Amino acid sequence: MKVIEWLGSSRADVRAFPDDARIEAGWQLELVQRGDDPDDWKPMQIVGAGVREIRVRQASGAFRVIYLATLEDRVLVLHAFQKKTQATSKKDLDLAAQRLKRWKAER
Repeated sequence: MKVIEWLGSSRADVRAFPDDARIEAGWQLELVQRGDDPDDWKPMQIVGAGVREIRVRQASGAFRVIYLATLEDRVLVLHAFQKKTQATSKKDLDLAAQRLKRWKAER
C-alpha cells in the first residue's frame, strides 16, 4: 500500500471537513493507496499530468481532494477544500499546481 504524503495544509483541511465528508474522503484515499480508483473522480490535467480530483458529495456539502497517485511509492495529496460553486476556483487549482511544482523542485 502506498503512503500518503500531505502537502501544505491538505491534511488539516481534510480533518476540518464535517464528519461524513472526512470519513468518505478517507475511504476514497485508502482506495487510491491500494491502487484502485476512487468511486467518483475526474482528471485535473490543468494542475499537472496524472493529477486527479476525488469528488465527495455528502449532506454537509461538496468536497474535493486533489491528488497525484502515479508515483511508485506514494500518493501526494495536493489540496483539499469544500466546493461552493459549480466550477473549481482558479485559486484552488493554482494552489494545487503550486504545491506540486514546489514538491518536484525539492526532489
